[in-house]
Amino acid sequence: MPANMAWIIWLLPLAAFVAVTVRRLWPGRSGGDFIAIAAMTGSFGLSVWALLTVLGDTHELTIPPLTWLSAGVINISFGLCIDPLASVMLVVVTGVALLVQIYSRGYMKDDPGILRYYAFLSLFACAMLGLILADNLLLLFMCWELVGLCSYLLIGFWFHRPAAATAAKKAFLITRIGDVGFLAAILALYTNAHTLDIGSLHALAAAGAIGGTVLTWAAIGLFLGAMGKSAQFPLHIWLPDAMEGPTPVSALIHAATMVAAGVYLVARMFPLFEAAPGVLTGMAIIGVITALFAATMALVASDIKKVLAYSTISQLGYMMAGLALGGVAVGIFHLFNHAFFKALLFMGAGSISHAVGTFDMREMGGLRRKQPLTFVLFLIGALSLAGVWPLAGFFSKEEVLGSVLDSNPILFALLLLTAFMTAFYIFRAIFLTFTGRYRGTAHPHESPAIMLVPMIILAFLAIGSGYFNMNGGFGAFLGHGETHGVWEGLVGILTHPLAWGSLAAAFLGIFLAYAFYGAKWFSAKRFMERMRLPHEILVRKYGMDALYEEALARDFFHRGIFYAFAWFDSHVVDGAVSGLAKLGLDGGRIGRRSASGHFQLYGIAILAGIIIITVALLLVRIS
Repeated sequence: MPANMAWIIWLLPLAAFVAVTVRRLWPGRSGGDFIAIAAMTGSFGLSVWALLTVLGDTHELTIPPLTWLSAGVINISFGLCIDPLASVMLVVVTGVALLVQIYSRGYMKDDPGILRYYAFLSLFACAMLGLILADNLLLLFMCWELVGLCSYLLIGFWFHRPAAATAAKKAFLITRIGDVGFLAAILALYTNAHTLDIGSLHALAAAGAIGGTVLTWAAIGLFLGAMGKSAQFPLHIWLPDAMEGPTPVSALIHAATMVAAGVYLVARMFPLFEAAPGVLTGMAIIGVITALFAATMALVASDIKKVLAYSTISQLGYMMAGLALGGVAVGIFHLFNHAFFKALLFMGAGSISHAVGTFDMREMGGLRRKQPLTFVLFLIGALSLAGVWPLAGFFSKEEVLGSVLDSNPILFALLLLTAFMTAFYIFRAIFLTFTGRYRGTAHPHESPAIMLVPMIILAFLAIGSGYFNMNGGFGAFLGHGETHGVWEGLVGILTHPLAWGSLAAAFLGIFLAYAFYGAKWFSAKRFMERMRLPHEILVRKYGMDALYEEALARDFFHRGIFYAFAWFDSHVVDGAVSGLAKLGLDGGRIGRRSASGHFQLYGIAILAGIIIITVALLLVRIS
């Protein structure tokens, strides 16, 4: 593949955004979807070509940079780079984005804003592809911010709904907290290294040419940016609310774009993190806390999309822990598999809501008979998420667990507990949705082929993508550390004790979900009544939303800092301006009185002035 064609991968979705936006100027709603899908098909085809090129003798495609700013010693250029990491991410992003756009033709066909929807989807894909291809931190940061803007536009797509508008603002503002750290890291690195080229920064970090303190703070700043985009604790609260956007958008955000951006950033800048091992340790701890924390909240969620949202947060914690303790290959391998089964699960949720008109699992049940194909496809995604062999999720989950076990047994135990809860909550959703009697009022039906075909493709990937790492091939291709040798061949996998331990945790979770919600040997309602306090804590999301929205936003900022700023503005700033104005008015009145025309007053004033000047001169001479 010629290196310059990398620009086409990036610019095709941008061209689709422009074309669909222009198309909105004419009457009618047709055509925009075909433009967007055609552009994404081209980007996907070129991405596969790039991957095959990198797999061959050419291990990296470097595109000559274009000078953007040159002023004195400052020279900023924009270039693109396709290495093994970027080539894998390109295929994942363009492939999932293409399937989401095809699926959307059925899901969004009656929406009056469909042209705006496809325009935003195309811009979203363009931003994510630019982030992947960027060879310097400035271009990466610009695309990073564009990803945030597009997520705001898509989460708030139905902006006439107050909940959607609020969720969009929440996502935008919370992720900005992390972005401040990212920007600070960029400034620190440029000040000390005088370059933003990613390859140069890697080389300088490896050679020890950047001070250890600078590297540590830069790594912390980069990780803060990743925490915001990838919803790591405590910057995770925006992601469940992001479900207010259309379901295909949720599939795209949770599988291949926004949340994947944070994981990709850590992987792309991993040599800097390796030079700051303390930050890696903190990243692993936060990742494990995030995984466990989100899984507990998924246990009680009644909205099927919220269950999947908490699942995404939990799996992102897995990825961060895998990156920190296992290296790039482990974390990205789980991202790779997660993209397919999570997109499948969200599309399955969309197929269900398309049939019953709700995401509330309390109004579902018995859909296995009404939507048999959706049931099978959703079950495949659930088994992969639960890490059941031989589906894809099993392989990458084992890689993460193995790397954590080698480093910290306590963190491993917490992740194993998370694996148990993952199997429980996803099969709780299955039993509530597909088994028993139907509890809703709509008339369920199977979804159209335009929605089912992308799900079938993703189901095959959710089954088979894990086999890309047989004999450690995935890790060897990325070249960022190797995966564990115990995974060499199916026999090695099935004879390793860790595999059996994680499978036991998964099957125990599935069995308990069946006992409570399938066979109903135990009453889930009665159990929740006995565990009322923990259940209330989980339903209230540990009070994190109240902490941000009431304690911080309302009390600390609005009634505290912002009130102090308002008082300072009104009393000090406005007071100073009003005081000067009053002084001018009073001075004018004094001036008018002094110019009265009485010569005796003028004489007294002259005499007083002479006396003051004389006394001042005498004091100066005496001193």
